[in-house]
Order: sequence, then structure tokens, then C-alpha cells
Amino acid sequence: MSSDDERDEKELDLTSPEVVTKYKSAAEIVNKALQVVLAECKPGAKIVDICEKGDAFIKEQTGSMYKNAKKKIDRGVAFPTCVSVNNVVGHFSPLAGDESVLEEGDMVKIDMGCHIDGFIALVGHTHVLQEGPVTGRKADVIAAANTAAEVALRLVRPGKKNHAVTEAIQKVSEAYDCKIVEGVISHQMKQNVIDGSKSFLSVSTPETRVDDAEFEENEVYAIDIVASTGDGKPKLLDEKQTTIYRKDESIHYQLKMKASRSLISEVKENFPHMPFTSRSLEEKRARLGLVECVNHGHLQPYPVLYEKPGDFVAQIKFTVLLMPNGSDKITSHTLQELQPTKTVDDPEIKGWLALGIKKKKGGGKKNKAKKAGEKGEASTEAEPMEASSNAEA
Repeated sequence: MSSDDERDEKELDLTSPEVVTKYKSAAEIVNKALQVVLAECKPGAKIVDICEKGDAFIKEQTGSMYKNAKKKIDRGVAFPTCVSVNNVVGHFSPLAGDESVLEEGDMVKIDMGCHIDGFIALVGHTHVLQEGPVTGRKADVIAAANTAAEVALRLVRPGKKNHAVTEAIQKVSEAYDCKIVEGVISHQMKQNVIDGSKSFLSVSTPETRVDDAEFEENEVYAIDIVASTGDGKPKLLDEKQTTIYRKDESIHYQLKMKASRSLISEVKENFPHMPFTSRSLEEKRARLGLVECVNHGHLQPYPVLYEKPGDFVAQIKFTVLLMPNGSDKITSHTLQELQPTKTVDDPEIKGWLALGIKKKKGGGKKNKAKKAGEKGEASTEAEPMEASSNAEA
């Protein structure tokens, strides 16, 4: 490897201030995009319209950046806006003709992502369409996902092992009498890689395994927690609802149909690394070519899965940078007021939540408390979500 190659390789992680800036700029945009989407989530609103507004906002905001860069910098949507309701687990981003609308009382999960130069910021948030505090099992499942995510944030740190995070997430969900949804994996992210090989499961199953790994400084993770009031074993009901795909760059099978080859050319040109929605493709050609592309592995689908009717599913997802001075959660949104039916008394869970996420500097507790107060900084300790609690997601 030449010294130039080594320098390029080194600059791809958080040791480069420019890389950190790109992650944080992408995060700022996707956090604003989430606010835009939340404002559109009202009873009677068409889901496809909301999804399109989220994607359009990200494209508009990223489009105005790096216009005068010497080298073309790819930027835009890193994960299409999804609006998944009640027992829909995720990835619902329907085609233009879909008539699905939101209703009063719906539990809405918003999932979206932005990237700048391939540096990705993802966010996922759950909101119930109602006035006043969220109560009952809806509150339990949001609190379960949020508290599990806060615990994961404190355990995904240099020197810790991935399987320890999985066990902790499981314990939190049980405290709220909820299940973590099977098959959801939190991945390391790198430039142009949304699902890196280092990862951890939210729940272990015989069917889903990941390699043992240790977290390291200067890594980036998307922590993704999905909890359910049901059994956590979602089913695919209708393959036609799948609209989100990602190009698998390791597959080189020669496609037979002209429509499939044309489709893959369009994807390579416009979405070489990031997931995309088939709404973004020329529709007739996409319909014809998708099946062959998926069957031979060129495109990896993100299926729309369901828990049973009457179940509620909540998602909390955020992006965290493992910086030398501690963890930096760069995407999030404040939750509604929750009044769960469960109280978390487990000392181990409380101990995890009491862990700081920033490395402590010298100067004694009083000095630090005084300085934090002067700056208006919040404590990095979290509380288990109980009646009338309102924590950040």
C-alpha cells in the first residue's frame, strides 16, 4: 500500500476532523428532517406523501452543500423515509398509488437516514398520534425500546463485548413485559457502508447469529432497538409491500432480462451504496426487473414485517460516534410524555443507566457539577422510564 493509500485509509475514520464534521452535518439534517416528518404525521395524512416529504427535505438540504467542491461529493438520502404504523415492524415506504393514511391513536415509527460523502447518520423515532401523555401498553413498549437503547448507548464503548449488549437489551425488555423483535441488528457503519460486519443483536436466536466482537475507539454504530407488546417474531405477509432495496456489490451474476440489466445500471448510477426505494426508479422498468435482481442477489430487500393485529411495535434508533472523549449520540428526538404501567427497580439496569457516556476529566465532582451548571449541560446519566418520565430518545 502506498503512503497516499494509507493516508486515504486513515482519513476514513473519526481520527479525521473532516470526517467527524460530515457525520455531524448529516446528523443535523436528518434530525431536522425527522421534525419535518413528525409535523406531517396527523390523522388523515397519506403515508406515501409523508415519506416523500422526508426524502425531499434531505435531498434539498444536502443538495446545497459542497456545491463548489473540487471533487464531486455524493450526498443525500442514506435510508428512505419509512412510516410504519402499530403492528408493522418497519420499512413501510409505499409506492405512489398507495392510499394508506394515518389515524388518531396510531403508533407511528419513523425511520430515515442522510449521508454526506458516504458518512451516514440514521435515526428512528416512535410517536403516538394523540394529545396528552401516552399510557398503558403503548407507553410500556416505547419505554422498553428507549430504555434499552439508553443502556446500549452506555455499553457500546471501547473494550466492551457485543454479546454483553444483547443480554442487557433483553433484560430491559423483560422489565417492561415486552419482547425485543427478532432479527434486528445494530451495525457498525463506515464510509459508504450502512451495515458493517461488526454488529450486535438485540435478541439472540438460533437463526440469527453474529460474530463475537469488541468495540473500539473511533468506530461509528447505528443502535437500533425494536420492541413489541407481541411475541417479537414478525411475519412477512405480502412481498409486494417491499419497496426498499440495497445493491449487493459482491454479486456479479449475469442477468438475463434486458429490463433487469437496465434496472441494475440505473441503481449503480444513482444508488451504488445506499438503500433506495423503488419509488425512485422508473416504475414500469422497475416492476419488470426487480424480481430477477432480487432472486439472484443483486438487490437485497428490506421486507415489511408484521406482528399480530392488536400488537404495538416501537423503534428507537440513533447514530453514535465512539470518540476519544466518550460516546457522542448525534441523532435523536425527544419523546412524548410516557406513563408506563411498569416500574423498573432492577439494580443492574439502574447501574447501567447511571454510567456516564463522556469520559471524566480531572477537577473534582463539585467543580464539574458547577461548570456543567454554568454551561447548562445536562447529566449524561439516564433514568428508567417510569410514570410521568420524559427522556430523550
